[in-house]
Amino acid sequence: MCDLFGCGNSTDKPLPLVTDEARRNFLKGIAALPLAAVLAYPELARAAARAVRPFAIPLVAGEVTGFVAMPEKKPAPTLLLVHEWWGLNDNIKAVAAEFAAQGYIAAAIDLYGGKVATTRAEAKEFKNAVDPEKATEHVKAIIQWLSRHRQGNRKVGTIGWCFGGGWSLNASLAAPVDATVIYYGDVKKKSKDLELLTGPVMGHFGTQDKRINAKMVSGFEKSMKKAGKKDLTVHWYVADHAFANPTGARYDADDAALAWARTLAFFEKNLR
Repeated sequence: MCDLFGCGNSTDKPLPLVTDEARRNFLKGIAALPLAAVLAYPELARAAARAVRPFAIPLVAGEVTGFVAMPEKKPAPTLLLVHEWWGLNDNIKAVAAEFAAQGYIAAAIDLYGGKVATTRAEAKEFKNAVDPEKATEHVKAIIQWLSRHRQGNRKVGTIGWCFGGGWSLNASLAAPVDATVIYYGDVKKKSKDLELLTGPVMGHFGTQDKRINAKMVSGFEKSMKKAGKKDLTVHWYVADHAFANPTGARYDADDAALAWARTLAFFEKNLR
């Protein structure tokens, strides 16, 4: 279920259909499946997550950690992925692997220090324990790392969902990036907060979302305009919060597919 504070990990809607043969071939690594199908089944997401590798970036105090997926063709554009309130789980790692298959160096940050929630109470606890100042330092470090990556093309994008959607925007304010994608994340910002934004922004929002709602998004659009940031594209879907998560009760297959296609086209235009 989803509520005002986040999203659950169960659904009473039909999952994307995957035949037994397709499932076996995917697990053997000899066939591909649509991203939604992979994310809907834990064993498939777990298998896809094996394509990523851990990374650690040293800081003056501590280090930034996460997992990165590498494309076959390089140099390649780079992406910072920020997880939902559940933490850096197999689903986010699988999305990173899919971005790598699409030709991106995809680095998924871990803002929970290795913790992954399995209940809503845990997710809320982990989310509330995030130190904004420390998290800002960490996303900034990854953006700088990606911008100088020896196999990158010097272009960086950010993307995040829910909790991570807000942090996708925060990351783009912490360091220069070339493109930002926000999936139903908190975009409550004043115009002065947005002055450092350097690249275009795309947002995906649901009309039935109670918290990340039209009032908040409209305020964001006004703040962007006041800050002189004209390159903002907002897409609305007749859907609720977390409509792009196949493991959630509010998943909408058609809207999720459309948002994904728009995201890929946006990154293709701005990062290649």
